[in-house]
Amino acid sequence: MTLHTPIRACLFDLDGVLVDTAKYHYLAWKRLAEELGFNFTEQDNERLKGVSRMASLDILLEVGGVTLDDETKLALADKKNSWYVDYISHMDESEILPGALTFLKELKASGTLVALGSASKNAMTILNNTNMVTYFDAIIDGTKTASAKPDPEVFLLGAKELNVSPSECVVFEDAEAGIEAAIRAGMRSIGVGSRDTLGRADEVVSSLQEMSVSRLMDIFPAR
Repeated sequence: MTLHTPIRACLFDLDGVLVDTAKYHYLAWKRLAEELGFNFTEQDNERLKGVSRMASLDILLEVGGVTLDDETKLALADKKNSWYVDYISHMDESEILPGALTFLKELKASGTLVALGSASKNAMTILNNTNMVTYFDAIIDGTKTASAKPDPEVFLLGAKELNVSPSECVVFEDAEAGIEAAIRAGMRSIGVGSRDTLGRADEVVSSLQEMSVSRLMDIFPAR
């Protein structure tokens, strides 16, 4: 029996919410920085959360004090991505974050629509390798969007593909830029991570282990 919840759809970011690919991004960016002759720390890497590939490269080059022409930058971004793709090609279901699979299954069973809203151009590789594709009614990734978060495009496209109103959606995000994108889209949001950085979300949980359909209904009760 379908549960009657005021939320008709849940939209999920990928990296840091459903799987932890951030470590692979970091390894690839760090490797690139070392090739360019400087160190790129985990603290520096925090600035890249939820940011597009080329914008991330600009931040990395700023950290290293390196200036390059656009053609060289594109080549470096491609090199970083090829390393990252090689890393994630070895992923499997064991790398799905705690609570994510259980919550996705419960949402599907309740009749709630589920979409992916990720800036990653490699989202399908990750979803296929972790066997999560079947849980999504719509998949919007970096290959379908022109603007990066905090632009709301990725979430608005998700709502459109699901044929629901933005006001009927809740977004699950681990980055400030993602929460801002949800707000701009006119959607409700749940931050996954620290309240210090995700305080603008309607609710913050430390992981999806804290989520269930009943908890979702408690957070956003029917009016």
